[in-house]
Formats: sequence, C-alpha cells, structure tokens
Amino acid sequence: MLFMVIEHFRNGNPKPVYERFRDQGRMMPDGISYEGSWIDIELKRCFQLMSCDNAVLLQEWVANWNELVDFEIVAVVESKETSALLNRLVDQSED
Repeated sequence: MLFMVIEHFRNGNPKPVYERFRDQGRMMPDGISYEGSWIDIELKRCFQLMSCDNAVLLQEWVANWNELVDFEIVAVVESKETSALLNRLVDQSED
C-alpha cells in the first residue's frame, strides 16, 4: 500500500530533524520503501510517499521520530487505479 506521510516539524523547526537524518539516516525498519519527498516552501512540513504492506512498520518508524515531528499518515491510491475503478463502475451502471 501507498501512504502519504505529512510531517509537521515541531515548533516549525526542521533543523533537529535534518541533523538526526544526517547522523542516523531514515531509521526505517525493513519492509518500508521510501518513494520520494517534498518540503513546503515555509520549511514547516515534509510530504513523503512511502510504500509498505504492514502498517505496524509505519508505527515503528514514527516512534523513532515522534519527539521531533507530528505525523499525519494517509493511505492513498494512484489516480490511474481510481480512474479505472470509476470507469468500471460507470460502465456497470449503464448496463
């Protein structure tokens, strides 16, 4: 499954997060795949796309950063998959 992870830097301060990342890496358990990330222009939030099949692994990862970051995690589906589903549903309703 894909997850959009929105990290809200505590006190709007990304420096402690980047210091730990520089020194210790992502600190992710095996089984989570990092797909990419983006930072807002105010340097207050980071948006990361992660992939994993076990949400408990995400909980473990969050626990490694919890004192520096407030997390919002949203399960997401690629647009092309949703589009295909909705097209099938439209086709079925026309039958």
